[in-house]
Amino acid sequence: MRPESALDADAFADADADAHADAPAFAGFGLSGTPGTDEFWTTVPGAMPVSAPADGGGWTALFLWRGSASSAEVVFESWSDPVPLRRFGDTDCWYAEVRMPARLRVTYQFVVDGTAYADPFNPVGAGADRSLAATPDAPPQPDWPVVGAGSDVVLPLPDTRIRWASERLGGRRTVRVHPAGGGGPLVLLLDGDDWLYLHPAMTAFDAAVPGGRMPPVTLVFLPAKDREAEFGCDPALWEAVRDELLPLVAESGVPCDPGRLVVAGQSLGGLSALYAALEFPGLVSRLACQSASFWWTPEAVGAVGAADLMGGPLGGTLAARLRERPDLSGLRVAFDVGEHERRMLPHCETVESLTEQAGAAVRVSRSASGHDRAGWRHALLRDVAWALG
Repeated sequence: MRPESALDADAFADADADAHADAPAFAGFGLSGTPGTDEFWTTVPGAMPVSAPADGGGWTALFLWRGSASSAEVVFESWSDPVPLRRFGDTDCWYAEVRMPARLRVTYQFVVDGTAYADPFNPVGAGADRSLAATPDAPPQPDWPVVGAGSDVVLPLPDTRIRWASERLGGRRTVRVHPAGGGGPLVLLLDGDDWLYLHPAMTAFDAAVPGGRMPPVTLVFLPAKDREAEFGCDPALWEAVRDELLPLVAESGVPCDPGRLVVAGQSLGGLSALYAALEFPGLVSRLACQSASFWWTPEAVGAVGAADLMGGPLGGTLAARLRERPDLSGLRVAFDVGEHERRMLPHCETVESLTEQAGAAVRVSRSASGHDRAGWRHALLRDVAWALG
């Protein structure tokens, strides 16, 4: 799942231009010894990056890479432009001091000589080549386990697999199904492979049920083959879900209640989820939408990657549909968007307001993130639970 746009870089995301004039002030981050020496590396904690309060508010985070390289940078998922790493003298220590705002959780990776790596000093991974960082004031995510980074990490997968050969969508795909807490209402997770292989949603839901933060549910992990096509405002996906996929799930032997379907989607998936509630109200009546791409219009589709996607009418196609005042009195929808997604906020606020005016029960929140899975997973469990009432 890639972000649909890069956010504007700002003063909260640049390297300290003066840091290399003298020895970097790593002592301010709790590190001692001369950078690059064995003594220094023994002081580096296994929980990088480390943060220190910044003048004027927010935080300064220290990122470290050890090794030989001709170039290196830390690359963030949507929150800022890449930040170059500087080499400390002729040592094997590469570093960046990055200014971060208050309340931020972000996905990042190191790109060294063109190859992407997870942070070897950070135990919190997100796939083979990504890591998660959080400022000290970011809210906790207690149900999500700490997953190491690297290609040798294998996340647990549901036992039940459905081989779905869709006549409407074409092609074959594998849909995984898991009864969390013994099974219950269906929760359809769009971009299901992300929640299987990058973030362990199965484990997180299993942890939330015994604590009472989530009722028993049956998770359905739906992978996308062509996100732009399938998650646009086109009925084909939802006709296929209704007529093909849900009957297969019902026949799978996994306990489920298809009469209470929750759809959880992020970015274009969030757009598709609300579209389904508008056009297939008998199928979809409960939603969890994170950072939904409500800027979407048919005219914008052909311009993906080549134009200002967010410069169109506020709320895009779905806002225009909502202004027709459909009866949404049977809909429960939780909206969440990253508080650092400045250009997304006006689009989301427009759709949130119009949805409530149409009679839906609406919950609105803001996560401590940008357009990033790190924030979407924060909202996912909470919002699914709320949608179920």
